[in-house]
Amino acid sequence: MKNFGKIIFTVLVIASVFSCGNSVVYTQYERFDEDKGWAKNYQPKFEFTNSDTNQLCDVYINVRNAESYPYRNLFMFLHTTNPKGVKTTDTIECVLADDKGKWMGNGLGDLYDNVIIYKKNTRFKQLGKYTFSYEQAMRYGDKNIIDPLPLIMDVGITIEKAED
Repeated sequence: MKNFGKIIFTVLVIASVFSCGNSVVYTQYERFDEDKGWAKNYQPKFEFTNSDTNQLCDVYINVRNAESYPYRNLFMFLHTTNPKGVKTTDTIECVLADDKGKWMGNGLGDLYDNVIIYKKNTRFKQLGKYTFSYEQAMRYGDKNIIDPLPLIMDVGITIEKAED
C-alpha cells in the first residue's frame, strides 16, 4: 500500500502541473521518510529563479499528510531569502482538518494533499534566486517541539501566475 500511495501522489502532482497549463512558474516537493518523520533540525529548501519582476504570482504551500496524522494543523516557519540575501521569516499555520476532525484537501486512500495559499497577487521584485525553506514548529506544551513530527509525508511549494 505504501508504494501505491507514492505512485498515486506522483500521478496527482504531474496531473495538477499539466492541468494548470502555463500558469505554473515553479513547483517542487520534498518527501520525508515515512518511518522517520520530519526531524526538527531538517529544513527542506526550495530554490526559485525569478526572471520577471512584473508578473503577479500566487504562492502556495503544499502539504501531504497521512490519515493517521495526530493533529488537525501544522505549524511551520517559512524562511525566505531574496536574491540580495535579505532573509524574512513567517509563521504559518496550515489547517489540515476542520473542527470536527474531517480532513481537508484531496484524499486518496489514506493520504491527503492540501494546497494552502501563502501569498496572493505578489510580485517578486528582484531578478535572481529566491530560497524558501520550511522549519516544522509543532510543539506540545510551552516549549517542547515534536521531534520527529510523524505522518507529514511531503511538503512543497508552487508558484503560479496570478489570474488577470
